[in-house]
Amino acid sequence: MSLRPDRKYAKSHEWLKLESDGTATVGITDHAQTSLGDITFVQLPKVGAALKAGESFGVVESVKAASDLYLPVAGTVVAVNTALDGAPETVNQSPYDNGWMLKLKVANPDEAGALLSADDYSKLLG
Repeated sequence: MSLRPDRKYAKSHEWLKLESDGTATVGITDHAQTSLGDITFVQLPKVGAALKAGESFGVVESVKAASDLYLPVAGTVVAVNTALDGAPETVNQSPYDNGWMLKLKVANPDEAGALLSADDYSKLLG
């Protein structure tokens, strides 16, 4: 399992990469995509959607299960990874790079401080 030290992690297995301009990229962790198995479909919100921290922002379906996706911090969606429409398996192949799910304008960057570091997320997984 790989983790990136430049990300923050939610207990619900999403990652967040906060940028200096107040935007953030969100996806699911390597652990999550491994647990789900082969991903066959990703449903994401529309650009412009305003979402609260902890709110479901979409669904990922795999050969094993369907799982809700939860937003680690509040914000407004500014971009979604439309490439996942035709190639949802990208999340399996590259969960931290090409398999990102959405970008958002973060409402309160301080919320990211409540998320887990890579080390703490690793400990959570045991």
